[in-house]
Amino acid sequence: MAKMRAADAAVKILELEGATTAFGLPGAAINPFYSAMRAHGGIRHVLARHVEGASHMAEGFTRAAAGNIGICIGTSGPAGTDMITGLYSAMADSIPILAITGQAPVARLHKEDFQAVDIAAIAAPVTKMAMTVLEPAQVPGAFAQAFHLMRSGRPGPVLIDLPIDVQMAEIDFDPDTYQSLPVHKPLCSRAQAEKAIDMLIASERPLIVAGGGIINADASELLVELAELLDVPVIPTLMGWGTIPDDHRLAAGMVGLQTAHRYGNATMLASDFVLGIGNRWANRHTGGLDTYRKGRTFIHVDIEPTQIGRVFAPDYGIISDAKAALQQFIAVAEDRKSAGTLPDLSSWVEDCASRKRTMHRRTHFDNVPIKPQRVYEEMNKVFGRDTRYISTIGLSQIAGGQFLHVFSPRNWINCGQAGPLGWTIPAALGAVAADPSADVVALSGDYDFQFMIEELAVGAQFNLPYVHVVVNNSYLGLIRQAQRAFDMDFCVQLGFDNINHQESDPEHPGIPKGYGVDHVRVAEGLGCKALRVTEPDLIGEALVRARTLASEHKVPVVVEIVLERVTNIAMGTEIDNVGEFEELATTSADAPTALLLLD
Repeated sequence: MAKMRAADAAVKILELEGATTAFGLPGAAINPFYSAMRAHGGIRHVLARHVEGASHMAEGFTRAAAGNIGICIGTSGPAGTDMITGLYSAMADSIPILAITGQAPVARLHKEDFQAVDIAAIAAPVTKMAMTVLEPAQVPGAFAQAFHLMRSGRPGPVLIDLPIDVQMAEIDFDPDTYQSLPVHKPLCSRAQAEKAIDMLIASERPLIVAGGGIINADASELLVELAELLDVPVIPTLMGWGTIPDDHRLAAGMVGLQTAHRYGNATMLASDFVLGIGNRWANRHTGGLDTYRKGRTFIHVDIEPTQIGRVFAPDYGIISDAKAALQQFIAVAEDRKSAGTLPDLSSWVEDCASRKRTMHRRTHFDNVPIKPQRVYEEMNKVFGRDTRYISTIGLSQIAGGQFLHVFSPRNWINCGQAGPLGWTIPAALGAVAADPSADVVALSGDYDFQFMIEELAVGAQFNLPYVHVVVNNSYLGLIRQAQRAFDMDFCVQLGFDNINHQESDPEHPGIPKGYGVDHVRVAEGLGCKALRVTEPDLIGEALVRARTLASEHKVPVVVEIVLERVTNIAMGTEIDNVGEFEELATTSADAPTALLLLD
């Protein structure tokens, strides 16, 4: 039997399981693992500037790689606790990443050793498995189990904690006979598919809600095939955006409180049947359940048994991998079509298409300072069908979801449930590392951009080019919205009233006084290229220039767009009460957000 250090066995298993890239920071307690990576040479390493950043890079990598799993690595103590936000984000959105941490020697775990913390206990609630390996001979089994769990059922992250003496101990391990553990996924039965399709056929105004589980299962083509076979419009969730191209005749728009289309919400309210596949019925999608469910029959298909009935009890539930369910649904639908029992839904499809043609929000504004709607209009003009967008949270993400267009799976990579500020930069870097050929465009508000701005240096150092659009109103709009309920505007001032960037360097004027951080100078100081736009007619030119700079210099390029100050939830429209906003959200073509669903 071959003998090697446990750390060498762990790295070899990563390679055998198909891992190619790790993001992390070396340190004393994880250095044996790093020495094994250096010796084997099969894992590319990207040096992050913060371990939380490394965890978000790993998630961005997984979500763009379509089958490969991102790895994040750190030493003991704070490195592991820094990863927790990334693990939570991955767990919430069903994304497999593998976190590997160093640890104090086994004999010192209970002695409050330097940087010794029970990271497995801390990470347990936000992982599918969190394990401190106490016996060197258990290392191969722990890593095999990690990949089995990450790929089985609802995907998710795993953390393996390796004491330094465990890493260095010699064990028996034969990589030539290593075999991955079989992946388990529940499968829809023929009988379940027949019941679901027959329930859909019995309806008059059916919809399919396509969730992120379809993208995780690489089943978007099957979704489109089913929709076309049945002639049923599709509502993608935010996590499922791209499962059907936005310009497909059956793409009916998104639904919800924030990242929604007016026509999508109207179509949902007009429907009588909903088949949800690989979705969670997230609250930002459903809004008030009484309105969302009223007058509609629901079928819910999900890979995770406990998701069925978690938010509300469907009329029929199926526990299944999305791809397996879609394959069965297509087979049944083809049989029903051959038998001549599929209904003619052309009138319903045309109603949905009519709403899609006519119910749009206004985007063309010439105001200075720039209105945010104009930014997305220009982005749609410059960036093509193959653009991969990365975004996390805030008014920028909400407006992006309402105004941008996505045409392929994995071309909208968005942190859905957790929504941590700072996620966008590292996730974009991970996505570029996974697929350097992709045209990656990140979208941030100024506060999200500032949270992990140091990670831009990673993109410069490792030649990870992309365009980062920063819409800067220096205002913390969503936080201010939440404070309205408490009749306050407290601790949300980002501007520097005591500093005038324009006066300090008249040759290179900075952002207007009161807007705070000069993101262009910070980005340039971190090795990137950067541009600033203050007039709407120059947005498109700047975006084109940014793509050219990214291609030429192979670094991230920041385009900072100075926006009007957002004074409330309707982005610049003064509103005195919730009722007035609800009226605006449901009727106005200028309203960029929608507090639907409303009757």
